[in-house]
Amino acid sequence: MAEIGKDITKAKQLLEAGELVAIPTETVYGLAGNALDVTAVTKIFVAKNRPEFDPLIVHIADRAQVNVYAENIPELAQQLAERFWPGPLTLVLRRKNNIPDLVTSGLDTVGIRCPDHALTRELLQSLSFPLAAPSANPFGYVSPTTPAHVNDQLGDKLSYILDGGACEVGIESTIIGFENDAPVVFRMGGLSLEKIEAVVGKVHIATHSSSNPKAPGQLVSHYAPRKKVILGDVKNLLKDYAKEVSAVLSFKTNFNVPHQFILSPSGNVEEAAQRFFTALRDLDKLPVDVILAEQVPNVGLGRAINDRLHRASAA
Repeated sequence: MAEIGKDITKAKQLLEAGELVAIPTETVYGLAGNALDVTAVTKIFVAKNRPEFDPLIVHIADRAQVNVYAENIPELAQQLAERFWPGPLTLVLRRKNNIPDLVTSGLDTVGIRCPDHALTRELLQSLSFPLAAPSANPFGYVSPTTPAHVNDQLGDKLSYILDGGACEVGIESTIIGFENDAPVVFRMGGLSLEKIEAVVGKVHIATHSSSNPKAPGQLVSHYAPRKKVILGDVKNLLKDYAKEVSAVLSFKTNFNVPHQFILSPSGNVEEAAQRFFTALRDLDKLPVDVILAEQVPNVGLGRAINDRLHRASAA
Protein backbone atom coordinates (compact mmCIF):
# COMPACT_ATOMS: atom_id res chain seq x y z
CA MET A 1 0.00 0.00 0.00
CA ALA A 2 1.07 3.58 -0.60
CA GLU A 3 2.24 5.93 2.14
CA ILE A 4 -0.30 8.65 3.01
CA GLY A 5 0.99 11.99 4.23
CA LYS A 6 1.06 15.77 3.91
CA ASP A 7 4.72 16.13 2.90
CA ILE A 8 4.74 18.43 -0.15
CA THR A 9 8.54 18.21 -0.42
CA LYS A 10 8.38 14.43 -0.70
CA ALA A 11 5.61 14.63 -3.31
CA LYS A 12 7.68 17.18 -5.25
CA GLN A 13 10.79 14.98 -5.20
CA LEU A 14 8.89 11.93 -6.40
CA LEU A 15 7.26 13.86 -9.24
CA GLU A 16 10.59 15.35 -10.28
CA ALA A 17 12.00 11.82 -10.38
CA GLY A 18 9.28 10.79 -12.84
CA GLU A 19 7.15 8.91 -10.31
CA LEU A 20 3.40 9.13 -9.73
CA VAL A 21 1.75 10.78 -6.73
CA ALA A 22 -1.93 10.92 -5.85
CA ILE A 23 -2.97 14.52 -5.24
CA PRO A 24 -6.08 16.05 -3.65
CA THR A 25 -8.30 18.52 -5.44
CA GLU A 26 -11.66 20.03 -4.59
CA THR A 27 -13.28 17.60 -7.08
CA VAL A 28 -11.67 14.15 -6.74
CA TYR A 29 -8.17 12.77 -6.09
CA GLY A 30 -5.91 12.75 -9.14
CA LEU A 31 -3.16 10.34 -10.19
CA ALA A 32 -0.45 12.87 -11.03
CA GLY A 33 2.72 12.79 -13.07
CA ASN A 34 4.89 15.28 -14.94
CA ALA A 35 2.72 16.32 -17.89
CA LEU A 36 5.80 17.17 -19.99
CA ASP A 37 7.48 13.77 -19.41
CA VAL A 38 6.18 11.07 -21.79
CA THR A 39 7.57 8.30 -19.58
CA ALA A 40 5.71 9.63 -16.52
CA VAL A 41 2.51 10.08 -18.54
CA THR A 42 2.82 6.52 -19.80
CA LYS A 43 2.96 5.33 -16.18
CA ILE A 44 -0.41 7.03 -15.59
CA PHE A 45 -2.06 5.17 -18.45
CA VAL A 46 -0.53 1.86 -17.32
CA ALA A 47 -1.46 2.31 -13.64
CA LYS A 48 -5.07 3.15 -14.50
CA ASN A 49 -5.31 0.66 -17.39
CA ARG A 50 -6.63 3.67 -19.29
CA PRO A 51 -6.95 3.57 -23.08
CA GLU A 52 -4.57 5.98 -24.79
CA PHE A 53 -7.38 7.47 -26.89
CA ASP A 54 -8.81 9.07 -23.71
CA PRO A 55 -6.95 12.38 -23.14
CA LEU A 56 -5.70 13.67 -19.78
CA ILE A 57 -6.25 16.97 -17.97
CA VAL A 58 -3.23 19.17 -17.27
CA HIS A 59 -3.19 20.93 -13.88
CA ILE A 60 -1.51 24.31 -13.44
CA ALA A 61 -0.72 26.47 -10.40
CA ASP A 62 -2.41 29.69 -11.49
CA ARG A 63 -4.26 31.38 -14.33
CA ALA A 64 -1.14 32.98 -15.79
CA GLN A 65 0.40 29.59 -16.58
CA VAL A 66 -2.28 28.77 -19.13
CA ASN A 67 -0.42 30.90 -21.68
CA VAL A 68 2.63 28.65 -21.35
CA TYR A 69 0.75 25.58 -22.57
CA ALA A 70 -2.11 26.94 -24.72
CA GLU A 71 -2.47 29.48 -27.51
CA ASN A 72 -5.18 31.35 -29.42
CA ILE A 73 -7.31 31.36 -26.29
CA PRO A 74 -10.88 32.55 -27.02
CA GLU A 75 -12.13 35.62 -25.17
CA LEU A 76 -14.92 33.62 -23.53
CA ALA A 77 -12.38 31.10 -22.24
CA GLN A 78 -10.42 33.94 -20.68
CA GLN A 79 -13.59 35.22 -19.02
CA LEU A 80 -14.39 31.77 -17.61
CA ALA A 81 -10.84 31.32 -16.30
CA GLU A 82 -10.90 34.75 -14.68
CA ARG A 83 -14.23 34.00 -13.00
CA PHE A 84 -13.83 30.33 -12.02
CA TRP A 85 -10.11 29.54 -11.59
CA PRO A 86 -9.03 28.16 -9.27
CA GLY A 87 -12.05 25.88 -9.33
CA PRO A 88 -13.81 22.84 -10.80
CA LEU A 89 -13.56 23.97 -14.43
CA THR A 90 -11.43 22.46 -17.20
CA LEU A 91 -10.97 24.44 -20.42
CA VAL A 92 -10.13 22.59 -23.64
CA LEU A 93 -7.81 24.91 -25.55
CA ARG A 94 -5.48 24.79 -28.55
CA ARG A 95 -2.26 23.33 -27.18
CA LYS A 96 1.30 24.45 -27.67
CA ASN A 97 3.94 22.00 -28.85
CA ASN A 98 5.39 21.60 -25.34
CA ILE A 99 2.44 19.35 -24.42
CA PRO A 100 3.19 15.75 -25.52
CA ASP A 101 0.85 14.01 -27.96
CA LEU A 102 0.25 11.23 -25.42
CA VAL A 103 -1.36 13.69 -22.98
CA THR A 104 -3.87 14.85 -25.59
CA SER A 105 -4.34 11.50 -27.36
CA GLY A 106 -3.00 13.17 -30.47
CA LEU A 107 -5.56 15.99 -30.45
CA ASP A 108 -4.48 19.56 -31.17
CA THR A 109 -6.26 20.66 -27.99
CA VAL A 110 -5.52 20.09 -24.32
CA GLY A 111 -7.72 20.21 -21.21
CA ILE A 112 -6.27 22.57 -18.59
CA ARG A 113 -7.45 23.52 -15.15
CA CYS A 114 -6.28 25.25 -11.97
CA PRO A 115 -7.47 23.18 -8.99
CA ASP A 116 -8.90 24.85 -5.89
CA HIS A 117 -7.01 22.98 -3.19
CA ALA A 118 -4.38 24.76 -1.10
CA LEU A 119 -2.08 21.74 -0.71
CA THR A 120 -2.00 20.89 -4.40
CA ARG A 121 -1.65 24.50 -5.51
CA GLU A 122 1.36 24.84 -3.20
CA LEU A 123 2.78 21.68 -4.77
CA LEU A 124 2.16 22.97 -8.29
CA GLN A 125 3.79 26.30 -7.48
CA SER A 126 6.92 24.45 -6.32
CA LEU A 127 7.26 22.50 -9.59
CA SER A 128 8.77 23.60 -12.90
CA PHE A 129 6.17 21.60 -14.85
CA PRO A 130 2.40 21.07 -14.82
CA LEU A 131 0.78 17.81 -13.72
CA ALA A 132 -1.27 15.44 -15.82
CA ALA A 133 -3.76 14.03 -13.34
CA PRO A 134 -6.82 11.96 -14.23
CA SER A 135 -8.84 10.54 -11.33
CA ALA A 136 -6.80 8.16 -9.16
CA ASN A 137 -8.79 5.00 -9.84
CA PRO A 138 -8.76 2.10 -12.32
CA PHE A 139 -10.19 3.25 -15.65
CA GLY A 140 -13.99 3.33 -15.72
CA TYR A 141 -14.45 2.76 -11.99
CA VAL A 142 -15.81 5.08 -9.32
CA SER A 143 -13.64 8.15 -8.70
CA PRO A 144 -11.87 8.55 -5.31
CA THR A 145 -12.72 11.34 -2.89
CA THR A 146 -10.49 10.32 0.06
CA PRO A 147 -6.91 9.03 0.42
CA ALA A 148 -8.30 5.67 1.57
CA HIS A 149 -10.25 5.34 -1.69
CA VAL A 150 -7.01 5.81 -3.64
CA ASN A 151 -5.14 3.28 -1.51
CA ASP A 152 -7.91 0.70 -1.89
CA GLN A 153 -7.66 0.85 -5.69
CA LEU A 154 -4.15 1.94 -6.66
CA GLY A 155 -2.09 1.60 -3.48
CA ASP A 156 0.21 -0.90 -5.18
CA LYS A 157 0.74 1.34 -8.24
CA LEU A 158 2.24 4.42 -6.54
CA SER A 159 4.35 5.19 -3.50
CA TYR A 160 2.76 8.34 -2.08
CA ILE A 161 -0.69 9.86 -1.56
CA LEU A 162 -0.74 13.54 -0.63
CA ASP A 163 -3.43 13.75 2.04
CA GLY A 164 -5.73 16.72 1.57
CA GLY A 165 -8.73 15.23 3.39
CA ALA A 166 -12.08 14.52 1.81
CA CYS A 167 -12.84 16.36 -1.45
CA GLU A 168 -15.25 19.26 -0.97
CA VAL A 169 -17.05 19.05 -4.33
CA GLY A 170 -16.89 15.30 -4.90
CA ILE A 171 -17.68 15.35 -8.65
CA GLU A 172 -15.11 15.84 -11.42
CA SER A 173 -14.59 19.21 -13.06
CA THR A 174 -16.93 20.58 -15.70
CA ILE A 175 -15.17 20.50 -19.08
CA ILE A 176 -15.77 23.23 -21.64
CA GLY A 177 -14.29 23.42 -25.13
CA PHE A 178 -14.78 25.88 -27.95
CA GLU A 179 -16.03 25.40 -31.50
CA ASN A 180 -15.66 28.55 -33.62
CA ASP A 181 -14.96 30.28 -30.29
CA ALA A 182 -18.42 29.26 -28.99
CA PRO A 183 -18.42 27.33 -25.67
CA VAL A 184 -19.40 23.65 -25.67
CA VAL A 185 -19.84 21.55 -22.52
CA PHE A 186 -18.01 18.24 -23.00
CA ARG A 187 -18.60 16.98 -19.44
CA MET A 188 -21.00 18.06 -16.71
CA GLY A 189 -19.20 18.49 -13.42
CA GLY A 190 -18.56 20.46 -10.27
CA LEU A 191 -19.32 23.85 -11.83
CA SER A 192 -23.01 24.21 -12.58
CA LEU A 193 -24.43 25.06 -15.99
CA GLU A 194 -26.28 28.00 -14.45
CA LYS A 195 -23.04 29.62 -13.24
CA ILE A 196 -21.35 29.09 -16.59
CA GLU A 197 -24.22 30.55 -18.60
CA ALA A 198 -24.37 33.55 -16.29
CA VAL A 199 -20.90 34.46 -17.63
CA VAL A 200 -20.94 33.36 -21.29
CA GLY A 201 -24.59 32.93 -22.16
CA LYS A 202 -26.22 29.79 -23.57
CA VAL A 203 -23.84 26.89 -24.18
CA HIS A 204 -24.11 23.82 -26.36
CA ILE A 205 -23.92 20.43 -24.59
CA ALA A 206 -22.07 17.48 -26.16
CA THR A 207 -21.18 15.23 -23.26
CA HIS A 208 -20.99 11.67 -24.64
CA SER A 209 -18.73 9.89 -27.10
CA SER A 210 -18.55 6.17 -27.81
CA SER A 211 -14.96 6.48 -29.11
CA ASN A 212 -12.27 9.07 -29.87
CA PRO A 213 -13.48 11.56 -27.26
CA LYS A 214 -12.64 15.25 -27.59
CA ALA A 215 -12.13 15.56 -23.83
CA PRO A 216 -11.69 13.33 -20.76
CA GLY A 217 -14.75 11.64 -19.27
CA GLN A 218 -16.87 11.51 -22.42
CA LEU A 219 -17.15 7.75 -22.77
CA VAL A 220 -20.73 6.48 -22.44
CA SER A 221 -19.86 3.77 -19.92
CA HIS A 222 -17.82 5.25 -17.07
CA TYR A 223 -17.77 6.00 -13.32
CA ALA A 224 -19.27 2.55 -12.67
CA PRO A 225 -19.12 0.22 -9.66
CA ARG A 226 -18.68 -3.52 -10.17
CA LYS A 227 -22.31 -4.22 -9.29
CA LYS A 228 -24.91 -3.57 -11.97
CA VAL A 229 -26.66 -0.22 -11.60
CA ILE A 230 -30.33 0.03 -12.64
CA LEU A 231 -31.64 3.57 -13.00
CA GLY A 232 -35.33 4.45 -12.77
CA ASP A 233 -38.22 4.85 -10.34
CA VAL A 234 -36.95 3.07 -7.23
CA LYS A 235 -40.42 2.19 -5.96
CA ASN A 236 -41.20 0.32 -9.18
CA LEU A 237 -37.69 -1.10 -9.47
CA LEU A 238 -38.02 -2.71 -6.04
CA LYS A 239 -41.03 -4.60 -7.38
CA ASP A 240 -39.35 -5.50 -10.67
CA TYR A 241 -36.23 -6.81 -8.92
CA ALA A 242 -37.94 -8.34 -5.91
CA LYS A 243 -36.29 -11.72 -6.59
CA GLU A 244 -32.79 -10.26 -6.50
CA VAL A 245 -30.83 -8.96 -3.54
CA SER A 246 -30.70 -5.23 -4.17
CA ALA A 247 -29.38 -2.03 -2.66
CA VAL A 248 -30.98 1.40 -3.12
CA LEU A 249 -29.31 4.69 -3.94
CA SER A 250 -31.83 7.48 -3.37
CA PHE A 251 -31.68 11.25 -3.36
CA LYS A 252 -33.58 11.98 -0.14
CA THR A 253 -36.25 9.30 0.29
CA ASN A 254 -35.94 6.49 2.84
CA PHE A 255 -37.31 3.34 1.19
CA ASN A 256 -36.92 1.30 4.40
CA VAL A 257 -34.87 -1.45 2.81
CA PRO A 258 -31.90 -3.26 4.43
CA HIS A 259 -29.28 -1.86 2.04
CA GLN A 260 -29.63 1.81 1.21
CA PHE A 261 -27.64 5.03 0.84
CA ILE A 262 -29.50 8.35 0.98
CA LEU A 263 -27.45 11.05 -0.75
CA SER A 264 -29.03 14.01 1.02
CA PRO A 265 -31.87 13.61 3.54
CA SER A 266 -32.32 17.39 3.40
CA GLY A 267 -32.60 17.36 -0.42
CA ASN A 268 -29.42 19.38 -1.10
CA VAL A 269 -27.78 18.59 -4.45
CA GLU A 270 -24.38 19.94 -3.36
CA GLU A 271 -24.36 17.52 -0.41
CA ALA A 272 -25.50 14.75 -2.76
CA ALA A 273 -22.55 15.48 -5.07
CA GLN A 274 -20.08 15.37 -2.17
CA ARG A 275 -21.40 11.95 -1.12
CA PHE A 276 -22.12 10.42 -4.53
CA PHE A 277 -18.94 8.45 -5.24
CA THR A 278 -18.68 7.34 -1.62
CA ALA A 279 -22.23 6.03 -1.91
CA LEU A 280 -21.40 3.98 -5.00
CA ARG A 281 -18.32 2.55 -3.30
CA ASP A 282 -20.17 1.63 -0.12
CA LEU A 283 -23.03 -0.02 -2.01
CA ASP A 284 -20.59 -1.85 -4.25
CA LYS A 285 -19.10 -3.58 -1.19
CA LEU A 286 -22.46 -4.93 0.01
CA PRO A 287 -23.63 -8.54 -0.59
CA VAL A 288 -26.15 -7.48 -3.24
CA ASP A 289 -26.78 -8.36 -6.89
CA VAL A 290 -27.89 -4.94 -8.19
CA ILE A 291 -27.96 -1.28 -7.17
CA LEU A 292 -31.31 0.40 -7.82
CA ALA A 293 -30.89 4.14 -8.26
CA GLU A 294 -32.97 7.21 -8.97
CA GLN A 295 -32.09 10.52 -10.56
CA VAL A 296 -31.71 13.66 -8.48
CA PRO A 297 -33.28 17.02 -9.42
CA ASN A 298 -31.72 18.04 -12.73
CA VAL A 299 -30.53 21.47 -11.57
CA GLY A 300 -27.12 22.77 -10.47
CA LEU A 301 -24.75 19.93 -9.62
CA GLY A 302 -27.70 17.55 -10.00
CA ARG A 303 -27.00 17.52 -13.74
CA ALA A 304 -23.50 16.16 -13.12
CA ILE A 305 -24.81 13.51 -10.71
CA ASN A 306 -27.43 12.39 -13.24
CA ASP A 307 -24.77 12.28 -15.94
CA ARG A 308 -22.65 9.94 -13.77
CA LEU A 309 -25.70 7.82 -12.92
CA HIS A 310 -26.53 7.31 -16.59
CA ARG A 311 -22.98 6.30 -17.39
CA ALA A 312 -22.73 4.00 -14.37
CA SER A 313 -25.92 2.27 -15.50
CA ALA A 314 -24.55 1.91 -19.05
CA ALA A 315 -21.73 -0.35 -17.89
